[in-house]
Amino acid sequence: MERLRNYERSGVPRGAGTDSDDGFDLGRMRRLLRRLGDPHTHFPAVHIAGTKGKGSTAAFLSNIMREQGYNVGCYTSPHLLTIRERISVGQSGGPVSAELLRDLFGHAKEAIGQSIESEDGALTHFEVFTALSYLLFSQENVDIAIVEAGLGGARDATNVIQSTELAASVITTVGKEHLAALGGSLQSIAVAKSGIIKQERPVMLFSHLWPFPCSS
Repeated sequence: MERLRNYERSGVPRGAGTDSDDGFDLGRMRRLLRRLGDPHTHFPAVHIAGTKGKGSTAAFLSNIMREQGYNVGCYTSPHLLTIRERISVGQSGGPVSAELLRDLFGHAKEAIGQSIESEDGALTHFEVFTALSYLLFSQENVDIAIVEAGLGGARDATNVIQSTELAASVITTVGKEHLAALGGSLQSIAVAKSGIIKQERPVMLFSHLWPFPCSS
């Protein structure tokens, strides 16, 4: 994992979260997932983006689904104490165990190594950890995955979920955060986050101007 680019440490490049030539290459993420057997196509998912509130929304939805008896996978970022906090699966809702994460990485190590070589070292830490979460959710046969976008939405590594697997998109709030990475304006940030919306799939929008969720 130390061979991977880690933009959470070094800072995100200008325009990286925009749907432009400067944006992150989702093709890189798709190629890695293909090597892992396309695990992201094996479960339905709720995809969440937003400036504020997306982590708590993911937690609320996960807990509600678990209370209803569903086998839930949840992927969020960043973490507070340990990176294991980013992934939870099953009824407990707690961080994935170190043993399970170690086994998961061992299973994916060859594919990750091949991707690092074929992508000329461009593969990122966030891309790999996102792929590992999808792989675990597939292996654990989750009924549904709750997935929080890391940066923006359109070019975020989580945004490989296809419309056929997308249960719903959720956008919490839109505010002036990560301006350089997301295009420099409130409008460009909104455009980046709306990239998780898929045609003919439900979407929930939350706004400080309208206190109740609306769907379309």
